[in-house]
Amino acid sequence: MTQASNKAYKVSMIGLLAALSYVVFTYGQIKITLPGGDATSIHLGNAVCVIGALLMGGVYGGLGGAIGMTIGDLLDPVYVVYAPKTFICKLCIGLITGFVAHRIGKIAESRDSGHIFKFTVLAAVLGLLFNVIADPLIGYYYKLWVIGKPAAELALAWNLASTSINAAASAVVSVAAYGAARPALKKAGLLQAMRA
Repeated sequence: MTQASNKAYKVSMIGLLAALSYVVFTYGQIKITLPGGDATSIHLGNAVCVIGALLMGGVYGGLGGAIGMTIGDLLDPVYVVYAPKTFICKLCIGLITGFVAHRIGKIAESRDSGHIFKFTVLAAVLGLLFNVIADPLIGYYYKLWVIGKPAAELALAWNLASTSINAAASAVVSVAAYGAARPALKKAGLLQAMRA
């Protein structure tokens, strides 16, 4: 694969991941309305960030998930103000997951299925753990400064709960999906193309 075609392939994969994360987040969420017109949701959009980072590395996987969920925020009047926070948090999920999986665990080069599974789980958990901490905290300070402390404290509790549920579900789904897709992608020669 030439350098130009490899770049085009990666850009198209970012677009595919963005579309997938948008659809999963927008149409697969359970929205929970909170007092003051705010909302939180249960969704698997973060799983797309993790799967992308496991397949393509942190930058490309994180960008795909971040772009898709940010577009989802921008098109929803309740979430539109959170679009910058979403982009940063989702990109960081991908960067952390990709760093642990590929830089530390070197899962793309490994042939040891136990090693691959261990680092896939560790990478997914650490990337999503970042989000469990950062997403509610950033949201809390925004709500504290904009809508007042009582609403911010109530939203913090709900956001922490929903983000934790999202993280647990996304970790299970992303690890299972990567584990299922990896052998087929490797056999087809696509796993190496994604990481090249």
